[in-house]
Amino acid sequence: MVFETNAPDNPGMTEAPVGILMLDTRFPRPSGDAGNPETWPFPVVIRRVPRASPDRAVRGDPADLTAAFVEAGRGLVAEGCGVIATTCGFLAPMQRDLATALRVPVVASALMQAPMVASMLPEGRRVGILTIEARSLSRRHLRAAGVPVGTAVEGLDGGHMAAAILSDAADLDRDRCRAELVAAARRLVERAPEIGAIILECANMPPYASDVAAAVGRPVFSILDAVGWARGAAAPRRFRTVRPSRRGSERR
Repeated sequence: MVFETNAPDNPGMTEAPVGILMLDTRFPRPSGDAGNPETWPFPVVIRRVPRASPDRAVRGDPADLTAAFVEAGRGLVAEGCGVIATTCGFLAPMQRDLATALRVPVVASALMQAPMVASMLPEGRRVGILTIEARSLSRRHLRAAGVPVGTAVEGLDGGHMAAAILSDAADLDRDRCRAELVAAARRLVERAPEIGAIILECANMPPYASDVAAAVGRPVFSILDAVGWARGAAAPRRFRTVRPSRRGSERR
């Protein structure tokens, strides 16, 4: 299994890294992509799961890949990873199996945020989803993530980004990807103007999240937010205690 890490080579480091289970891909992963170590502001270890192609993950049965993800995840946990995540939102159906097998917090899909994001919105507003391929995002995927019934979904079906990622192409035109995502987001909110927030299903979409937010004026959530939230709970920030000076105490 090939892996990458941004964690410092420091035997004394006590901060547990986040383990990222990445699809077995060759397509470019710019900064902001969950599979790029430079994306993360904390230590991560990224491991490719053999034969877990984008096509199999998106268009196949996630159950066929569960054993491989469990095996790779156990290796990351054994190396000290305290949170495990994947790089494909279509893996939501394996959330329970991964969490049960690995015994640490797991974020199998960006879609797992949907119930929490929906609860944050004002009355009359709801969540919308942007996905790499809408025709493959089934009720099974949405139900596994707890996505509310009737949630509006818009895909990149047939476009450059979907074709490049699902075929695992060697090249990816970032400008075309950005334009396609912005256009899809605009279609989504035009069709469902009550959408108050957007979730990016695909872990390759965060490099363009700021462009989407600027284009449609809605907050945009991705796998980066879900993993950051889980990691923050697994490794809470330490706060320095500031003691009042003796002079300050005397004044009081």
